[in-house]
Amino acid sequence: MMKQRAFTLIELLVVIAVIATLLGVLLPALVGVRNKARQTECMSNQRQLALAALTYTNDFEGAFMPCANWQQSPVVYWWGTNEAGIDYEAGFIYPYLDVKPNTEHSVFNCPVQRWGSYHPQGPGAEPTSTYGYNGYYLCPAGTPGWAFSIGHEPWKRVADVREPHKVIMMADALMAWSDTQISNNALLDPPYLFSGRGWSRNDYPTTCFRHSERAVAAFVDGHVAAHGLEGGEYTTKRFRVGSVGEHNDPHYVPDWRTWAD
Repeated sequence: MMKQRAFTLIELLVVIAVIATLLGVLLPALVGVRNKARQTECMSNQRQLALAALTYTNDFEGAFMPCANWQQSPVVYWWGTNEAGIDYEAGFIYPYLDVKPNTEHSVFNCPVQRWGSYHPQGPGAEPTSTYGYNGYYLCPAGTPGWAFSIGHEPWKRVADVREPHKVIMMADALMAWSDTQISNNALLDPPYLFSGRGWSRNDYPTTCFRHSERAVAAFVDGHVAAHGLEGGEYTTKRFRVGSVGEHNDPHYVPDWRTWAD
């Protein structure tokens, strides 16, 4: 009778080593493909939001939508409200969206910043938005938290933005309160803030570089791109939160030098 030959221990170890080597080579590539797919989805989300926001301006004599109507109750943000359950339909941008958002798959949320990975701002326990709107520049009086200090600055119209391909309208955003506490933020806070004493460095800007050290942003001209720090810095490196560039010019508040009390 013929005897069946079994694998030796050395042969098994060689096979295991080969498999481990192949996994080591393939896994980074697979992770890269997954990250690229998520970035593409994020860019698609922001492209839809940018086109909807620009369509809004057509109905309001070129004026950009408010970041929020913060003087009423409940507060209505550009994306909607969540005072008594989430309501996207209340948002200023909602009528102009081709794809209507829902809590299961929302155009307002980056696929990288999954629900549950941050502490939600506001009273609701449902996802609102992880994209920040540049209301600080586009609609100063309609920006909660800052309107009292910058509300005297003019509400921008599309024609007022001299280089719309450089000015961010929306971007990946996250509020890092500390190295351990983060929350979503629907306002894109710039790297410098204005007060009665002029401009001072903002310790809590909200641009988030969550796509392999890059932040996806939609610009005023409607195009979408991913940007690195480009001379800026992380204020909270653990969560990759900071700003694009060294100052507000040109991406956040391009006319900051002309601002006055």
